[in-house]
Amino acid sequence: MPVMAKNIVATSQPLAAQAGMQMLWQGGNAVDAAIASAIALTVVEPTSNGIGSDGFAIIWDGRQLHGLNASGRSSAAWTPEYFAQKYPDANSLPMRGWDSVTVPGAVSQWVTLSKKMGKLPFATLFEPAIRYAREGFPVAPITASSWARQAEILQDQTDFSRDFLYHGRAPQAGEKWILEGQAATLQDIAATEGESFYRGALAEKMIAHAQANGGAMTMADLDAHQADWVGTLHQNYRDVRLHEIPPNGQGLAALLCLGILENFDLASHKVDSAASLHLQIEAMKLAFADAHRYIADSAFMDMPVSALLDPAYLKKRSGLIHMQRASAPTFGMPQHGGTVYLSTADASGMMVSFIQSNYMGFGSGVVVPDTGISLQNRGHGFNLIAGHPNQVAPNKRPFQTIIPGFLTDHQNQPVMSFGVMGGHMQPQGHVQMVTRICDYGQNPQTASDAPRWIVNPDGTVGLEDALKSSVGAALEVLGHRLAAAETLNFAFGGAQLIWRMGDDGYCAGSDHRKDGYAAGL
Repeated sequence: MPVMAKNIVATSQPLAAQAGMQMLWQGGNAVDAAIASAIALTVVEPTSNGIGSDGFAIIWDGRQLHGLNASGRSSAAWTPEYFAQKYPDANSLPMRGWDSVTVPGAVSQWVTLSKKMGKLPFATLFEPAIRYAREGFPVAPITASSWARQAEILQDQTDFSRDFLYHGRAPQAGEKWILEGQAATLQDIAATEGESFYRGALAEKMIAHAQANGGAMTMADLDAHQADWVGTLHQNYRDVRLHEIPPNGQGLAALLCLGILENFDLASHKVDSAASLHLQIEAMKLAFADAHRYIADSAFMDMPVSALLDPAYLKKRSGLIHMQRASAPTFGMPQHGGTVYLSTADASGMMVSFIQSNYMGFGSGVVVPDTGISLQNRGHGFNLIAGHPNQVAPNKRPFQTIIPGFLTDHQNQPVMSFGVMGGHMQPQGHVQMVTRICDYGQNPQTASDAPRWIVNPDGTVGLEDALKSSVGAALEVLGHRLAAAETLNFAFGGAQLIWRMGDDGYCAGSDHRKDGYAAGL
C-alpha cells in the first residue's frame, strides 16, 4: 500500500531507507536523509552504485527548485586520437577497464548538497553506511540475484573478483557481506569532507591504480572536478510540469515524449490498451531519435534545447505518429532559436529527487585496491563519430542515462519527487509514471506497481508479462516487434515516488521490482 506520513524516505534497499530515517530522527532534513541513504546504498546495493559513481539531484528547498549536476568529465588525455591509437578497430569506447572511467562525481554531490542545504554534521551522514560496511549486513534477495548475474560477466575482472566475490562466487540472499576497506574509505571521506577523494590520499590511490593499469586519469583531472548547479528544464503536461536536469543527462527525452503526447487525448484510450501503449511507444521512439542525435555535454550541443522543446516542433513531430502502424523514426530538424534512485521529503516541505549510478551494474569492473571504490564506466557513453556533439573529447561530460525527476504545478509549486532507475528505461519510466498519474488518476504506488513497456535500443518493444498477455498480439498487428522481457524484471527499472498532499504530508510508492520500500515518520 502507499505510505503516508509527514516525513518519508523511499529507496531501493531497506537498510538504506533506515539510514535516511535515522537522520530525520536526529533532527536532519530531507537533504541529510537523501545523502545518508545514498552513502548507505554504495554499501548495501553495490550492484547498482558505488563510491565511484556519478550523480544528479533536484531539490525543492521549500521555496524553489534547484538542479545539481555532479557527473564527472573525461580525462584531459581523452582525445579521439587517444582512442584511435589504442583501439584502432573499435566502433565505441571500451565498456570496462580504466578507459571507460570518467572522473567520479558522487562524492562531490554529497559534499555540495550537505554544505548548501544540510543541517546535520557531514560525518554524521556516514555513520549507518560505515556500520553496515564494517559489521556486515545480510544481502537482500533481488540484490543477490543481480550480483550473481553480474558476476558471470565480470568474474574475469581481477579487481571485481578480489573485492566483490566470496570464494569465487557472488554472495547469496541473506548471506552477510563485510567490506572493511569501504568502511575505512567512507571514514576518510567523512573526515575530510571529500578532499581526500579528489586531492588527497584516496585520490593518490586511484591515480596509482590507473597508472599501473594503463589508465589516463591524473591528479589534475580529479582536482579539476566540480559539481554544478544547473537548474532544471521543464515541459508542461496536462495540469503538471515535469522538471529534468539539463543535458548531458537524458531527461530531455522524457520532456520531448510528453511534449509530443500533449497533442493527443491519451485518457480517451483505456489504460493499458493497445491504443494507449501504441501512442506512448511511438512518442518515445521519436523522443529517443532526437535525444541520441542531440544530447551531449551542454557546452558541446549543436542544437539548443529551446528549439527541441518548441511547441510547434513537438506538434510537427506528433504528426508522424500513425494510429494504425508502428514506425522507425529518425531525428528531426528543429528550427534554431545498473543505478539507484531515492526520494526523500520532510515536514518542513523540503523534497529531494536523488540518483547515483555506476552505469552498468558494478560499472567498469575497476575497484581501487584496499578502498572498496568501484568506479563507474560512464566513458562508454561517449561515441567516436567525428563531429557528433557527444564525440569523446578532453574534459567533457558524456551522455548520461541517470535522471532524477520532479513534478510541479504550472505555478511551480511542488507536486511529486520521483524517479525510475534503469539505464535507457529511465525517461520511459518517467513518462509512464506521469501519464498513469495525470491521465489515468493512479496513485504513486499503483503507478509503480503497474506493468511497464520499454523501447529497446534495437527498436524492439519489451512488455512485462501482464501487458504481453493482454495487448502483445494487438501491438504486433500494428507492426511493433516484441522482445522477451528480461528475467526478474531487471529491464523495467525501479521507481520511487513521493506525492505531496498539501499540508497533510506525503503519499509515497516504492517499486516491488527492487528490495526497498518507503518508510514514514
